[in-house]
Formats: sequence, C-alpha cells, structure tokens
Amino acid sequence: MADLLVKVTRGSLIESQHRGHLVVCDRAGNTIFTLGNPELVTYWRSSAKPFQAIPLIERGGAERFALTGSEIAILTSSHGGEEQHVITIGNLFKKIGLSTECLNCGPSEPMYKPAAQKILTSGAKYAAWNNACSGKHSGMLMLALLLNAPLANYIDKDHPVQQEMLKVISQCSTVSPKDIVLGIDGCGVPVFGLPLRNMAMAYARLSLPEDYFSPGRTRAINLIRDAMTSNPYYVAGTDRLDTMLMEATKGKVVAKLGSEGIYCVGIVNEGIGLALKIEDGNYRAIGPVVINVLKGLGYLNDAEFSQLKHLWQPALKNHRGETIGHLEVAFSM
Repeated sequence: MADLLVKVTRGSLIESQHRGHLVVCDRAGNTIFTLGNPELVTYWRSSAKPFQAIPLIERGGAERFALTGSEIAILTSSHGGEEQHVITIGNLFKKIGLSTECLNCGPSEPMYKPAAQKILTSGAKYAAWNNACSGKHSGMLMLALLLNAPLANYIDKDHPVQQEMLKVISQCSTVSPKDIVLGIDGCGVPVFGLPLRNMAMAYARLSLPEDYFSPGRTRAINLIRDAMTSNPYYVAGTDRLDTMLMEATKGKVVAKLGSEGIYCVGIVNEGIGLALKIEDGNYRAIGPVVINVLKGLGYLNDAEFSQLKHLWQPALKNHRGETIGHLEVAFSM
C-alpha cells in the first residue's frame, strides 16, 4: 500500500492528496527510512540517465571527444531546452562530427516554458535538440561511434548501444537483466523497470562507488557524478529541483528527476541513496517529500534548508497572484 505523502490545502480544506513509496538505504541495500512499499517495481525513467552515461565514459569517451564538465552533465540531463542547453548540444555534435538529424528522440516542447514560448513567437518549430532527452541521445550516438556500431536504429533494444546500457544498469542496480522489465520511454529508448530499493542502492553507489566497482568504472562514476554536482544547471535548469538541490548543497547531494513522479538522490561520499515514486505521477509532490526526508535525516543543514524552504511547503496562487493554499508533507520523520 502507498503511504500518504503530501496534502494539498485550499483555505481550510484538504483538496487533494498524493500517495507514494520511498526508500532510503545504504550501498548494501540496508534500510534507513521507508514509506509505502520499498520493493515496488516501477520504471526508473530519466533517473537512470547517470548510469546510462557510464558505458561512454568508461570506454574513454570523455577523452576521445574532449568532453567538458557541462557536456558530461548534459548527457545525464532532462534539460529545460534553454539557450545554453541547446548551444551545448550543438557543440557536442560539432565535436563528434555528426548532424543533429541523427537524434532519434523526436522533436519536443522545451520543459522551460519561456524557451518554448520564444520558439513559438519566432515562428519556428520544436526540434529534437529542444527535447529534454537530447543529451542522453547524444551520448548514445557517441557510444555507437566508440563501439563501431551502426548509428541507425540506435534506440532499438537489440542495438549494441542499448544492450551495453542494459548490462550496466543491471550491474549497478544488482538486478539481473532477465528480471529488469523493459518498456519504451517518451524519447523512444528502452526504459528499465526495477524495485525502488535497487534504485536507491544504485544512487548510494553513485555517491560512493569505491569498493563496489572496478577502478575504471569507479573513475567513470566519479567523473559523471562530479560533473553533475559541479554543473547542476546542465542537469535540469532554471527553477528545477535537481539544479536547486545541487546548488544549495554545493555538491553534497546528487539528484535526478524521472517522469511519472520518480526521483532519486545520492548523498555524496556518504554511500546513501534515496528513491521516490509518487503514485499518481504528479511532480508537485516531489519537492516537499524529498526536502522533508533529507532534512529529517540530517542531510540538509539549516542554511541549505532555508534556501529550499519555498519548495518544502510551496504556496498555491490564483491567477491574480494571491496565495490561496499550499502543499505540505503528511508524514513525520
């Protein structure tokens, strides 16, 4: 059963409620805190992206393509399609010598609404590089080049790129490939279904990979994580929880959103991971839950919490700009 996580108030009434599942565990999967069903099998969605970047970096992709920190970060991103995000994607394709027409993620409205509005008012159409997953797809194309694999159909589950990613996802989550439920993500690539506890355990190892992986993989994971925490704008963007969490904690936390209410966090150098699933898939419940848990477990200090407090109990406003309610967590630590 899902637990009640967030209440939405309007005036004196609770108007809506969000239920879900959450687990915080260490690198061995030992439970530190849990709500709902920690063994719930659900899709990892875009929270898997840091791990999908591992094969490229592990095989020397950062050196081969002279990748900067922001470029590595955008490989893991669900970026907002802001100007600097699009420029960074363009720079990647210049480095690898391919056209952005190779992107098979499909055209998409940018997640950052002002960027979407700017495109519409200019008379242009949404393009593949506006897609929040274009960074991940750029990494897949680079991996295809390293594998000497075909660029065509790189999104198919049987393509060498996707088989390599399935193998790494399995190794990092300790779930056998045959037990990972495959679906199709919004951008067309395979998406991985596995228990929340294994997602949290993988993020615990993302935060502290030493002793769990080979030296080469440990180096790759540290490079990816540090790129994310040092360049959080390129992981998400303006007014996004991923970016604000990593900025407020100055790299103490690595965080990544997934669609349909998935969220994962690692406490850097602590070997602690968190995985959350909001049952109804609503994004608005994520911030209050994650911030409450991190604060309650002592992973946010008072100064960090102060910077994020507006996301912990966000106000609801009407079209006149008047505050008419708020969200609040429905559980205690």
